[in-house]
Amino acid sequence: MAQYECKLCGYIYDEEAGCDEQGVAPGTKWTDVPDDFECPLCGAGKDDFELK
Repeated sequence: MAQYECKLCGYIYDEEAGCDEQGVAPGTKWTDVPDDFECPLCGAGKDDFELK
């Protein structure tokens, strides 16, 4: 599974772990994360993440 890093604050979205703060279940691939996803640390949008 892949990891994606917020370019603004460095938060790591790990597909294996998901993101409880944003209601994204563990095992959710980045392509399946909703387009309105926001970084739980800084509020950046999904477009501000890049493959780590």
